[in-house]
Amino acid sequence: MSDAIKRLECRAAKCRRNILRMIRAGGAGHMGGAMSCMDIVTALYFYALYVDPLDPKKNDRDRFVLSAGHKCMAQYAALAERGFFDESLLDTYGALGTKLPGHPDMHKLPGIEANTGALGHGLAISVGMALGLRASGLKSRVFTVLGDGELPEGSNWEAVSAASHYKLSNLTAFVDVNGLQISGSTASVMNMEPIDARFEAFGWAVATIDGNDMGEIVRTLDSLPLATERPSAIIARTVKGKGLAFAEGNAAYHYWKPKEEELAEAEAELDRAIRLKEAV
Repeated sequence: MSDAIKRLECRAAKCRRNILRMIRAGGAGHMGGAMSCMDIVTALYFYALYVDPLDPKKNDRDRFVLSAGHKCMAQYAALAERGFFDESLLDTYGALGTKLPGHPDMHKLPGIEANTGALGHGLAISVGMALGLRASGLKSRVFTVLGDGELPEGSNWEAVSAASHYKLSNLTAFVDVNGLQISGSTASVMNMEPIDARFEAFGWAVATIDGNDMGEIVRTLDSLPLATERPSAIIARTVKGKGLAFAEGNAAYHYWKPKEEELAEAEAELDRAIRLKEAV
């Protein structure tokens, strides 16, 4: 394993710890999906994205849109770790008037490109951004993260069709496939498998990866775009609640309101993980 991958894994562990910091501040939050996509979001902010925390509106920056807006603690955690704002702001999560609401708000926090949370909108916004960047002659890229639970929204498939039609090779969509949503398994609520074949049928270039394997994420990012004149879809198989042994693969932790002893156990587990990764 390369030193770069080890550093990214350590960053991801620290970001997961930031999620718990927000949970402690606010008393609850959409933890499960934030943890499952944390490796992807970490790789984007600390490896792939051309962004500047000191100039978050830089014209030629890459854009990141978190379509699954309820997973915003993952984005907040990464933005804080990347230096977009002071980490002390994490302690305001859940407070009245906070800049860290339950869904991202571009008017409140630097680094947020779009208001998301009404599921099925983020990909369409990303398509518009990719078109606009291309029309402006900019080489900037657009990345978005969707959840598998939001795929039944029809607006996603209008956006998938448009992205293919306009040959948006500057657009990459990660689908965080953790197999669970608030009311149970995605397969039982609305089965959208095979997800890869659906995107391929609309003309996208597709890769399927382990979305909690940092090395595999980075190798895939290095291969973008997956094809010329086609948008890229990365089907990332992940584990809900990744990083906390007692929460992994459990739909009950989609939205988590922990008891003190459970939260303390989670904090201790991630603190140990960080120490181990820093020691390697």
